[in-house]
Amino acid sequence: MKLHKTRIEIPEAARKDLVALLNVQLANLADLQSQTKHAHWNVKGPQFWSLHELFDDLADKANEHADEVAERLTALGGVANGTVRHAAAASQLAEYSAGAFHGLAAVKAVADAFGTAANAARAGIDAAEELGDPVTADLLTSLAGELDTSLYFLESHLAE
Repeated sequence: MKLHKTRIEIPEAARKDLVALLNVQLANLADLQSQTKHAHWNVKGPQFWSLHELFDDLADKANEHADEVAERLTALGGVANGTVRHAAAASQLAEYSAGAFHGLAAVKAVADAFGTAANAARAGIDAAEELGDPVTADLLTSLAGELDTSLYFLESHLAE
């Protein structure tokens, strides 16, 4: 992988690893946004409107997070692999459940995706710190916290 020049004083080998780490996060977030928007478009049932709105808000937030991650990895000299095909090839999220349209089934499918993305972000924090990049570690800490909050909103619908 060839990196663009930058004045960020992190060794090139570490920047390559950081770019690879962040491209996986970007793929997860692009997939997360897509799956959440899919739920937004297709949800059915008595809670339709509230879930339709919730999924739309969460999809917008996932898109904002993807933008932040892409900008960080390009600041490090990398190339953001942000196409749908890149996301499909690199995402760690399971495929959205084909029959998850009715209210709580859709919430569960989206919650599963948010949980995976949050845990992946959390796992990246230590890797970024080991590579000597506290800025990326901080970005991933913030991302994990935001995804955890979104997950809380989803899981609150599933509580018995």
